[in-house]
Amino acid sequence: MDDPKGLFAPDFKLTPYWWDRTPRPNLPSVSPPDKADILIVGSGYTGLHAAIQTARAGLSTVVVDAEDAGFGCSTRNGGQISTSIKPGFEELSRRHGREIATAILKDGQASLDYTADFIRTERIECDHRIVGRFHGAHLPKKFDQLAKECEGANPAFTTGAYMVSPQDMPTELGTKAYHGGCVFPKHASVDPARYHAGLLDAAIAAGAQIFSNCAATGLTRSPTGLMVTTTKGTTRAERVILATNGYSGPLSPWHRRRIIPIGSYIIATSPVEPELMDRLFPTDRVLSDTRKLVYYYRPSPDRSRILFGGRVSVSETDPRKSAPRLHAELTSLFPELRRIQISHSWMGFVGYSFDTVAHIGEENGVYHAMGYCGSGVGMAGYLGMKLGRKAAGLAGGETGLEQIGFPTRPLYSGKPWFLAPAVTAYRIRDRFGI
Repeated sequence: MDDPKGLFAPDFKLTPYWWDRTPRPNLPSVSPPDKADILIVGSGYTGLHAAIQTARAGLSTVVVDAEDAGFGCSTRNGGQISTSIKPGFEELSRRHGREIATAILKDGQASLDYTADFIRTERIECDHRIVGRFHGAHLPKKFDQLAKECEGANPAFTTGAYMVSPQDMPTELGTKAYHGGCVFPKHASVDPARYHAGLLDAAIAAGAQIFSNCAATGLTRSPTGLMVTTTKGTTRAERVILATNGYSGPLSPWHRRRIIPIGSYIIATSPVEPELMDRLFPTDRVLSDTRKLVYYYRPSPDRSRILFGGRVSVSETDPRKSAPRLHAELTSLFPELRRIQISHSWMGFVGYSFDTVAHIGEENGVYHAMGYCGSGVGMAGYLGMKLGRKAAGLAGGETGLEQIGFPTRPLYSGKPWFLAPAVTAYRIRDRFGI
């Protein structure tokens, strides 16, 4: 491997750091049944939470996935759990009115609470902790903007957010790159692969049948139900749940036109000396900043390494190429880490929507939840649960997000040709704080 700067550790891997502790599940390689009450496409957080609801309701539930169970972003993310709604109350109110805006924000808080309750109730060992998020101001005027947002009224729930002045930065982070920031104390962290493994166990225990390396290649309607063709056979189902998010392909062109797959790249460092870790990262918070080109990072659950992610290329690239760029961004924040090596580099596709909020809905027996915009660790499971309850005919499936339309754009068919100029524009905006 070309490594002129010696950035890659001797044991460097192009697989997620989380997979070292939680290897990919080994499921039987068999064909799905000819018929089922519910067929779910996608075995990530959304699909498995839906499967748990439908299987526990006594419905025969089949889950198919083109790869190993949880191969996508459910085991590739940074393990940060937020309230998942990017637009604020005022922006949502302008789009949809105050009532729907409030309902959407309540969904965001509910997703955070639901995830914690589910992990506790199901006794899933996954390093779930309520650690809070520090959101750094990368320019002085961004601090003023954050302070205004922090003080603004939120009719849906109390955030408990508070500002950290530039003078008090050492209590949060050992960097001079931020001009203060904001702490959201209710946000949480998790080991995403361990969380997914616990979900998989719960779904199988509930009676769901999981079929990995079984890609869905066709979806048609017949007089007797929905026919889903896979690489291992065809299954007739009463209802179908699409839980593919950033990995949505040609199976349903309508959904593909509404999801923008964007690569998110992450590195894990080699072990960091405890004294240096404590000085640079005095808390266990999850971390982000005000740049439009989002970077997110955190100490690993055992505080031995740093996980650092973001988008560092105007187009999709190889994790070998993204790793040095992410390392450069990390060391621009923390120069003391300049000589630290990279042990892992990987990527996954997050699913963005054109209006930067998640969407949930149903049409003629086909249900969907997707478009988590890079903040889906909590929302994906929450909306998966809601979908499962809807598909099973159970109470408690209502959401504010189902009250809004799912937009697309003319000439868009699933390939984001506009991504490169958008990334360039965001870089300019980040530099000047626009």
